[in-house]
Amino acid sequence: MISTTTPTIEGKKIIEYKGIVFGEVISGVDFIKDFAASLTNFFGGRSGSYEGELIEAREAAIREMESRAMKMGANAVIGVDIDYEVLGQGGNMLMVTASGTAVVIE
Repeated sequence: MISTTTPTIEGKKIIEYKGIVFGEVISGVDFIKDFAASLTNFFGGRSGSYEGELIEAREAAIREMESRAMKMGANAVIGVDIDYEVLGQGGNMLMVTASGTAVVIE
């Protein structure tokens, strides 16, 4: 399935719009990742543990969005947008939402 942030797909004709589709993932960050990130915060540099969690959550949200689009009969998603939100008491939950328009292309 093609998923793109653009409103069209070059060389493809959109023949049907199926509707807006979403994929959501809420991921908890555990104590060890929090501790490792706090050390990175203190000493500087990138937080590999948080980056890995973020990448995994984003990819899962996109897969969920594409799965829902397929169930609607679409074979592509256009206008994809990814949103991130920190949730929970103490900000220990990460929510990633992928959204777009499910379409049929030929």
